[in-house]
Amino acid sequence: MKTFSLIGTLGIAAVLGIGGYALAQQAQVTALRTDPVNAPNRLGPDFQWKGKEGKMQRNYRQQPPLIPHSIAQYQMDLRVNQCLSCHDWSKAGERNAPTLSMTHYLDRSGMETDHIAGTRYFCNQCHVPQADVAPLVSNTFVPSSPAVR
Repeated sequence: MKTFSLIGTLGIAAVLGIGGYALAQQAQVTALRTDPVNAPNRLGPDFQWKGKEGKMQRNYRQQPPLIPHSIAQYQMDLRVNQCLSCHDWSKAGERNAPTLSMTHYLDRSGMETDHIAGTRYFCNQCHVPQADVAPLVSNTFVPSSPAVR
């Protein structure tokens, strides 16, 4: 009796699994990313730098600042972070660029270091180039008031 119920349960699971797989294959899911996952990410024409000068306002408190210039040709990988050539504390003054927040120089235990923390090395985890484009997904978000710079 136990064998029969085990076989029946496995049969139902197989039918449901195959049916779910078939439904998933029929669904027309489109990805927001157009490049393969293992390929470099290319910015589409909507996200190319439009030459807008000045900083855009932030939408909420604690929002990371938007990048007010093109980064299309910037190298950012395990060996090189081209953002640091201007924004690192040792170079920002001579390059007339904003200095990174001191939080970028805290290691995991909260100790201050002279070099950027590994957890903050990839700038695009939080900062994105500013672009005046329509949202990818419709929403009802309203910026906080007053606007924050």
